Amino acid sequence: MNAETQVETKVRNHRTLQGLVVSNKMDKTVVVKVTRSVSHPRYKKFVRHSKNYMVHDEQELCGPGDLVTIVESRPLSRNKRWRLRSIDRKAVG
Repeated sequence: MNAETQVETKVRNHRTLQGLVVSNKMDKTVVVKVTRSVSHPRYKKFVRHSKNYMVHDEQELCGPGDLVTIVESRPLSRNKRWRLRSIDRKAVG
């Protein structure tokens, strides 16, 4: 193969998560609650764990109750390490 025809592409495998917007009261930042189900090691019952993520929302499109997809990125501030990828479902009302 020729070096001119071969195009190098950098593949990045960033983590993506889906969750609900809890708050949008900050400037260009939303808080997204991601809930996941985990099997308990001893009792084998599924337990829900949730965690809040600070997400960068450049255009400030999100509102509370929206279902969004977020993607991992470089550190943007002290607490922000995630960016908004898409709004999957807008909240009613």
